[in-house]
Amino acid sequence: MYRLSAQHRFSAAHALREYQGPCCQLHGHNYTVEVRLAGTELDALGMLVDYHEVKEALTKAIEPFDHAYLNDLPEFADTNPTSENIARVLYSRVKEYLFTRDDLRRRIHLVEVVVFETDRQGVGYGEDD
Repeated sequence: MYRLSAQHRFSAAHALREYQGPCCQLHGHNYTVEVRLAGTELDALGMLVDYHEVKEALTKAIEPFDHAYLNDLPEFADTNPTSENIARVLYSRVKEYLFTRDDLRRRIHLVEVVVFETDRQGVGYGEDD
């Protein structure tokens, strides 16, 4: 099994509604997002997937969040913009943007998207296919 990961960063602000503590106040993070892929079959060039394709999908997925107030985005109108919910939304977007070709859908599995609020704290989201 081959495993590939790629990271990207974005900065955003949020406030956790109904949270009992300081995070209910407006504050921001410099988030790191890591995409984790896996597969058993390489392409004709000997790659699981081109890093450029992964980076492009991840950049496109993150773009609406970068330098935004996450609470104002439609994705978080009815749910808090926690790392858990950010990871779930980004997982869905990366899957949509990356798997545009049949060969990628056949060979590669999106294992997880991990969102780190700090260097030491992060949460991942993945689905069992």
